[in-house]
Amino acid sequence: MQDPNPLPWGAQDRFQAHFVVQQNPDEGLSPGKELESWRLRRVARTKLKTTGHFGSKKVVGVTWEGGKLAEDLNTDSSLNEMIASQSVNDATIFVDPTDNGVRIYGKWKNSHDFGITKELFDIYNNIASYIKKIN
Repeated sequence: MQDPNPLPWGAQDRFQAHFVVQQNPDEGLSPGKELESWRLRRVARTKLKTTGHFGSKKVVGVTWEGGKLAEDLNTDSSLNEMIASQSVNDATIFVDPTDNGVRIYGKWKNSHDFGITKELFDIYNNIASYIKKIN
C-alpha cells in the first residue's frame, strides 16, 4: 500500500545559480555596527510591476528595494529596462552579502527551465559592477 502523504525528503528537481562578487568585509571594519552597516548597504531585491495573470503575466516596470545598492540600481534606467524585458521568474533578482562576498541570484528553477541567457548574464554583470563601486 502506497503512503497517501509521502514525505518531501530526498533530491528535488530544483536549481539556482548564484553569482558571487568577492569582497572582504573584514578588512578595516570593526565587528558589530560597521560590519552590519557594510551588509545593509549591499542588500537589494527587485520589486516588479506586472500586468496579466498566471502564464500571461508580463513585467512592465522594475524598482529595487534595500540599501545603498538598491538606490544606485534604481538610477540605472537601461538596467531596469533590460530586467523588465525578462520573464517574471528571471526578473526576480536578489542580492545578499555573505561572509566573503555578495551573491546575486534569482528564483529556483526546474531542470527544464534552468539556464542563464546572455541577457541575464549581462544583467548580473551590471549589478556586480555596482556592488564593486560601493564603499
